[in-house]
Amino acid sequence: MPLPFDSLITPELTSPGRYRCDLPEGWKQGRGLFGGLVTAVMTRALEAQAPDRPLRSLTAELCGPLQPGEVHVVVETLREGNAVTTATVRLEQSGQVQAHGVGVMGKARVTDRDGVYLERPKPPDWRTIESAAVEPPLGPEFGPHFDFRVERFFPMSGDKTGVTEGWIRLKDAGKTRDAALLAAYADSWWPVLLTMEEGPRPMATIAYTFQPFVHFEGLDPEAPFFFRAKLAAASDGYAVELRELWGEDGRLLALNQQTFCIIK
Repeated sequence: MPLPFDSLITPELTSPGRYRCDLPEGWKQGRGLFGGLVTAVMTRALEAQAPDRPLRSLTAELCGPLQPGEVHVVVETLREGNAVTTATVRLEQSGQVQAHGVGVMGKARVTDRDGVYLERPKPPDWRTIESAAVEPPLGPEFGPHFDFRVERFFPMSGDKTGVTEGWIRLKDAGKTRDAALLAAYADSWWPVLLTMEEGPRPMATIAYTFQPFVHFEGLDPEAPFFFRAKLAAASDGYAVELRELWGEDGRLLALNQQTFCIIK
């Protein structure tokens, strides 16, 4: 029986700073595994390195296509201060580094500047939007693991506004709601660039920057998260996209910036 998502992304400690995990079949996106699975494993490993300090920022480069099977995860602390730990994380497979990241974990400091200064979305109730089938042959292999409720716009719709948004949730997330879960959700949606195309076009994430705001208290665990993304700029076959995740009640849960390459 397939494991829930929170079990899939939890690496096993084998020695100080070293972990392993077995990544499953059925989660590919193009030539390699779904990038959200990769960044979620990174997040879990980084937070295990500094368990008293939640992840505040992850910057990651997805160097190559990870394949299902055994993956070695190596975490190295660069500096541990009084309140902040900075560490690198890399995922190795067949003797090669396939993903690399730097995480910043930090204790809570002050709260007198807490606030959200982005314009909050005003989406329709997710229950009023029909679930969409995102699956092969046109969708990714991992798509059936998610419930997509698209407000605007679908891939290959030819839209030129440079935005896409809707509701997203895993069908079997498991019981743990944390930064790793948000890291996966941030990567689950298709690139804005793909909504601007009128047919299939290969593209991939090559860089990923993520800031979680882990405040799940009071949120219905069965409710999806609202996803919003905007294309910022594109040049020479590379594009920068700004992504957001929001709770059903309008609370900000994560920010994500991704650099995509248009393969051809």
